[in-house]
Amino acid sequence: MKQILWFRRDLRVEDSAILSNAQNEVLPIFIFDKNILEKLPKDDKRVTFIYQSVLCLKEKLQKIGLDLAIFYGNPKDIFTKLKNDGFDEVLTSIDFYSFAKKRDEEIEKILPLKRYIDSFILNPKDVLKADKTPYKVFTAFYNSLDYLHQSTKIEEFLNKTNLKKVDFDYSFVPTLKDLGFDKQDLPDFLYKNPDELIEDFSKKIKNYQENRDYFYLDAGSNLSVHLRFGLISIRRLFNKIKSLNAPQKEIDFYIRELFWREFYNYILYHFPHSEFENFSDIKVNWNQNEDDFINWCDGNTGVPIIDASMKYLNQTGLMHNRLRMIVSSYLTKNLLIDWRKGEKYFALKLLDYEASSNIGSWQWASSTGVDSVPYFRIFNPYLQSEKFDKEAIFIKSVLTQLKDIPVKSIHKENEVQSNLFLDYPKQIVWISYSRNRAIEEFKRAKNQLNC
Repeated sequence: MKQILWFRRDLRVEDSAILSNAQNEVLPIFIFDKNILEKLPKDDKRVTFIYQSVLCLKEKLQKIGLDLAIFYGNPKDIFTKLKNDGFDEVLTSIDFYSFAKKRDEEIEKILPLKRYIDSFILNPKDVLKADKTPYKVFTAFYNSLDYLHQSTKIEEFLNKTNLKKVDFDYSFVPTLKDLGFDKQDLPDFLYKNPDELIEDFSKKIKNYQENRDYFYLDAGSNLSVHLRFGLISIRRLFNKIKSLNAPQKEIDFYIRELFWREFYNYILYHFPHSEFENFSDIKVNWNQNEDDFINWCDGNTGVPIIDASMKYLNQTGLMHNRLRMIVSSYLTKNLLIDWRKGEKYFALKLLDYEASSNIGSWQWASSTGVDSVPYFRIFNPYLQSEKFDKEAIFIKSVLTQLKDIPVKSIHKENEVQSNLFLDYPKQIVWISYSRNRAIEEFKRAKNQLNC
């Protein structure tokens, strides 16, 4: 038996489903997939992070007597060749979004594919209501898992100790240039390993629930990128957070956030159409003005908190969760632009982009998804910036042209534009008008749905 261990978004040797289920002779591999990379700009920061993480994985595998064969190309071509080399099957972790499912179905026509749940705690098919239908409300879903999230530890995978490295040429290591990308500078926290970040977070978690919404503070765990690419497993993160010396209510609150991630993956599994369509059948007449969308993307809306958030995303690949809610509400309600356009833009920019969570969050904000915010609940971006960045610390750090503007002006609609000596874009739309427009449109769509 010769197995291929296909690492994808599980770039670690600790608590690894495929290393735990492997046997006999194995060939660990990672593929820089041309189908994915060709769609990305050459300055995509994620590729630099993944590249460094793959090299680190290779070193860790070598320390346990294995190695990592690195490929660059089309997975179909690579697995066709590996089949001819006498391999029997492929072990890998599973994802439920359309691209991943289609890719795996194609590979399965070449070699048997064993898939394992490894990026999430739950197997979505195992969690159902009493009537055997899936949950659609987060609170009910979360409460049904009380036995799990109230536990102190989740069992982790143990690696096999008797695996044999297949005789193979492991020497090929492409450069970033070979892959068509330029090396990028990354945020400082991405040069830390997960254990270091958890240690940093242990000093902040006692105020997590209170501070997490203040986007000028560094109050979060900074682990979303590491979790997205599997440098730490969700099980190990759960266990480490549970073991922290911190108030129980803060630990429980953080763990609850992890289960929102589980919930959105669960929804994508049970309702795959929601990747491309509204989860609900509501038909909204979206604004088709492309200039409005471009101004949102570029951070030229005339609303300081929106502009700062989008410019910061474009510069760093990062956006605080509170800011994600504010800018998505503004796009889908105030500008009345289709959530799918915002979701696609985030997919291009976010370092921690995860399909299920991003899709679910955008539909939540746009009142088109499962357990969504009511359509009449629309964030006022000025009130949000005043509440969570009263001194405009974040805003001024990004929009440096506003550094000498009084903070009260920044939090007041169209006040910045009244400064004749400041070159700042006019508002695309007035907040009150756009709020009423969105409510009327969603009310119309809801009434039409109920007819």
